[in-house]
Amino acid sequence: MAKNKTIYVCQNCGSTQPRWLGRCPSCEQWNTLVEERVIPKSKSGAGQRAKKVEPSLLSELPLETSPRIISDLQEMDRALGGGFVLASSVLFGGDPGVGKSTLLLQTASILAQKGFGVFYITAEESAGQIRFRSERLKLPNLDFQVSGDGDLETGLEWANQLNPKLVIVDSIQTCRSDQLDSPPGSVAQVREVASRWTDWAKSTGNVVALVGHVTKEGAIAGPRVVEHLVDTVLLFEGDQLGGVRILRTLKNRFGATGELGVFEMGEAGLMGVKDPSSLFLSKRGGDDSGVAVASTIRGTRPLLIEIQALVSRSFFASPQRNATGFDPRRLSMLIAVLEKKVGVNLSGQDIFINATGGLRLEDSGSDLAAAVAIYSSLMDKPLDSGTALIGEVGLTGEVRTVQHLDRRLAEVAHLSFKRAIIPNAGRKPPKFENLKIIQVKSLEEAIDFLGEGFDQ
Repeated sequence: MAKNKTIYVCQNCGSTQPRWLGRCPSCEQWNTLVEERVIPKSKSGAGQRAKKVEPSLLSELPLETSPRIISDLQEMDRALGGGFVLASSVLFGGDPGVGKSTLLLQTASILAQKGFGVFYITAEESAGQIRFRSERLKLPNLDFQVSGDGDLETGLEWANQLNPKLVIVDSIQTCRSDQLDSPPGSVAQVREVASRWTDWAKSTGNVVALVGHVTKEGAIAGPRVVEHLVDTVLLFEGDQLGGVRILRTLKNRFGATGELGVFEMGEAGLMGVKDPSSLFLSKRGGDDSGVAVASTIRGTRPLLIEIQALVSRSFFASPQRNATGFDPRRLSMLIAVLEKKVGVNLSGQDIFINATGGLRLEDSGSDLAAAVAIYSSLMDKPLDSGTALIGEVGLTGEVRTVQHLDRRLAEVAHLSFKRAIIPNAGRKPPKFENLKIIQVKSLEEAIDFLGEGFDQ
């Protein structure tokens, strides 16, 4: 097969060049030329256009449901919205060594055991190394195809012959197409590999799982167009020295975004955590100041997170404001509200806040717990350990209602908490056995009510 022609297109102005240049001659921007493949047209001039599809009324189209492949790894199925959707592509991103290949190798073994065809393409390791890892993990089934060839065209040819239900490409940064001259990992190669495998999944009705590297900032490496091409984007996070791994859903065309799967790494690989809230709560007895428990929502899952705050006298001209797992801008807002509406002086204090377990709190429903933790540390008085706090704090100091309040309270009751401080939304909250629910309208009212707890 003759090699297709390639050109270099400026990503800033769109001009084309026959070869790569460091600086675009048209817009004079540096490093904006990216290699692209040009598909030649046929002699008739029609090119390789797809068959025309007539438009139809939306109401007349048949209602189709997307069948799914269940992996039996419940935490991954949760992140995927219920399992792999046929005719879809999934992008798995994560730091080196976090466990992406291990998770997908376990998935391949489980699906092979259930009778699904699986084709594992590894361009980072040899096929023998994959076998060695499988034996170390003691996987239940190894009856699936493995290839150590990272050539895109070869992989597609084998996929067409084998017709597996799941193809795993590990990774798109190490695979390359012979149609392009650029090296593996370049913008053009990553885009080409992702595009061709996604097209294969759509045309065959099978599933493609693509492994992607991440940058030092934590974003998935390569052009952002890759994230637009695929149907689902999952980000695998966790401390390599610790055992907890978190699978976050950044994009999902077939389910809720923001879903969370929690795993623990052990000798037998990754195991799902049935009660993840227990990982983010310490076994404390209420003797530590600056600690409060928030109930947050990730996708459809409620989680209880322990928020720790430390307030100490500053020895610098500008006091430090450090947040780990918490939005620094919201921290600044909460400090201002505490000073203005509660009447405490934090101007000369260093303030540190941390969400335990390495989880990033993106839910404003944790505001009330964070503010109370700061106040508790400032006064050096612990909060009753059987209390959970739910609510968003506004600029005027009011405690605003949050979404999925009933689901949050159900998780609080499930973990045997005695009290829950929630916003006064003008309606009666649901009742739970052995859980006392207190409604407050403002941050000052919540702190006043918790005064007895602070005095313990």
